[in-house]
Amino acid sequence: MNIAITNGLQLMPPDFRAGLRVWSRTDGTSGSPRWSDAPNAGIVPGDQDFGVCMEISKTDTITRLRFVGETPMIPGVYLRVSARLKAIAGPLCSARIAGWAGTASRTHVGGLVEVGPAVAMRSYGDIIEVSAIVGVGARPGVDMRWGTVPVFGHFGLDLVGANGGSIRIESVRIEDITAAFVPSMIDWVDVRDYGAIGNGTTDDRAAFIAADRAAKGGGILVPEGRYRIGSDLSINAPIRFKGTLTAPAAVRIAFMQSFDFPTYADAFGNETLGLEKALQAMFGYVDHVELDLRGRRVDLARPIQIHNLVKGRSWSSRRSIANGQILALNTAAFRTGTATSTAKYDINSPYQLTNVANVAAIEVGSRVIGNGVGREVYVRARNVAAKSLTLSQPLYGGSATRTYAFHRYRYLFDFSGCTNFDRLQFVDLELHCNGVASGIMLPPSGSMFSIRDCYVTRPRDRGITSIGRGCQDLLVDRCQFISNESEKNAQDRTSIAINVNANDTKIRDNRFVRFGHFMVANGGGHIISGNHWFQGDGRKDGLRYAGLVLTLTNVQTTITGNYVDNSSIEWTNEHSARPRFTGSQYSFGGLTITGNTFLCSNTVNWFTWLTVKPYGPGHFIHGLTVSGNVFKALDGAVQRIERVDTSFADLDYNSMRNIQFDGNTFNGIETYVANPLLVRHQQAAAAVTWTPAVVRGLPFMGWVRSIGSVVAETPITNAAGARVAEMPWTQTMIGASHRQLRLNWKSAVKGTVAMQVRMDMPG
Repeated sequence: MNIAITNGLQLMPPDFRAGLRVWSRTDGTSGSPRWSDAPNAGIVPGDQDFGVCMEISKTDTITRLRFVGETPMIPGVYLRVSARLKAIAGPLCSARIAGWAGTASRTHVGGLVEVGPAVAMRSYGDIIEVSAIVGVGARPGVDMRWGTVPVFGHFGLDLVGANGGSIRIESVRIEDITAAFVPSMIDWVDVRDYGAIGNGTTDDRAAFIAADRAAKGGGILVPEGRYRIGSDLSINAPIRFKGTLTAPAAVRIAFMQSFDFPTYADAFGNETLGLEKALQAMFGYVDHVELDLRGRRVDLARPIQIHNLVKGRSWSSRRSIANGQILALNTAAFRTGTATSTAKYDINSPYQLTNVANVAAIEVGSRVIGNGVGREVYVRARNVAAKSLTLSQPLYGGSATRTYAFHRYRYLFDFSGCTNFDRLQFVDLELHCNGVASGIMLPPSGSMFSIRDCYVTRPRDRGITSIGRGCQDLLVDRCQFISNESEKNAQDRTSIAINVNANDTKIRDNRFVRFGHFMVANGGGHIISGNHWFQGDGRKDGLRYAGLVLTLTNVQTTITGNYVDNSSIEWTNEHSARPRFTGSQYSFGGLTITGNTFLCSNTVNWFTWLTVKPYGPGHFIHGLTVSGNVFKALDGAVQRIERVDTSFADLDYNSMRNIQFDGNTFNGIETYVANPLLVRHQQAAAAVTWTPAVVRGLPFMGWVRSIGSVVAETPITNAAGARVAEMPWTQTMIGASHRQLRLNWKSAVKGTVAMQVRMDMPG
């Protein structure tokens, strides 16, 4: 390093050929006497050793020569002051480098060492060199350690000893030698000093290993160049890059003390490759448990294919990717792959498509689209030789040969090629899909993936996709999912934030903004709590669609404390190869919906917040609790809060049991719904049989299957007004709709009664 160049400072005093007016006879300060006025000094134009030089006749015990220029003292900079001189006549003396330390106010700083070591002149004509190092820091080898008080110095030399001699001085040099102190100052070693070439072709791995050993607690510097690493490398010392590395794709490079994304980005000169290599190291060396992006944004030019980094290895140890943003660039690598093929489906092999035409063109992870295919069915595996595909879910359409479309979305993080992957955490990240990519594709098998305190911003198609069982025990906590379709009408949106196939997911305290669906969930044991999902649009009387879609009949799922805004919960069995109820399976049950806020606005009045949609006949509900919720409609009332979608089939209302609708609050809802439901009937004319109107307030317009109580609210009297003290016997499922009941009396009576009726049979 040369600060005279880098900082534009003039350190070197002028040659004596320029005259002696800039050379002081004392301390070098302004007003001090100059050698140009001294009778005992002059310029020698042609010395045989020095050329133009200065000659002094020594008359003082200490004869001083100081440059009047103010040489700056800069922390971290070290200066070497030197001179060459010789005796030509008279008594011999000694010489030393000397200086004068000054403050910003031009006052002297006392108490400092201001002279260097003295060198004696032994004979006439012999050239000696005197030198001293001056600097702020107290480092070994520094002769004048001045600290931070002096801001400049006047430097030169002293002639000490016997007077009467004549001495010639070639010049006084002031040079920046900070570079000589750099290794000891920052404790770094340079890989070039250990044999690294940096030409991009020579394998420099051995040099990196040697530098790592030599660092001994210090660091490693990789200067400019391109350094090839031919096989796996682990560096224990801290490392810093000016140059870059190149390595085969399979080579793992681990920076044990510098394991973070910025270091890998610098190391490989490319953010995408740097992230891949960092992940490869984390999944290859047990020392690293978290890849810290250090708040950096990673501009991702292509999907991160995790299977290329782990090379078939399973992973079951906790690892984290944290603290930064992943931004998808608009490149061809993120374009959706498409294929079309005919294939045979047999319900006896519900997870297989066979006899698949052009099977090699269909990618693992492709979404399957076609008649008889439910939502979020993906290709989990492919066997080209057998011309077969393994699916994530069965198809409801029955056995047949059909034509299917296959869409392969591109993800920032793609685990589809991994065999098994467990316990990976995404923490404090923004997955900015930028409208060109999807977020995370989970592995075909695995458990305990965790996405926490993250943003999934503008996914083109999907936020988190499961193509198999890698979603087992998935945890999504305190995240925000922001759709790329916010400006579209609800019916035009196709993106989905999350889908799962396995059990026991926890979706908690998240926010989902205007997706086609926020979640499509197969499997059971889910806990969905504290979330806010909303899917409205700016239309008046707009259509509203399911936010949460449950595709398993017996779900064993809790939905509690959520804010369900302009969307609904839809419960189906679309992922069943045999959607007809056969008696050997569970029907719809195991669902608890409690303590939620349900809101809608500017929507059609037939909108409902809970929809059951059987894809085959014979199904019923046996285990549903809807309790303690608030239902509120703005900008116009809606008819009901629930309904059955009979597009494929209706429910078997005669088999309903264990349904609890109570404690809910209704605002702007035309029909109050409860089970048990309080029904009042006023019989104005005396009659032996009373048949109240059709009961419309039972859930899902259920049949009146049982009557829990009959209470007279007024006296029961005969036609003459005399009180009658008898109880009626009851009949249920009266009328063509089965939604009426009948009270039978011994004689004709009239009055008003209240009845608790149910649309199910407990037990």
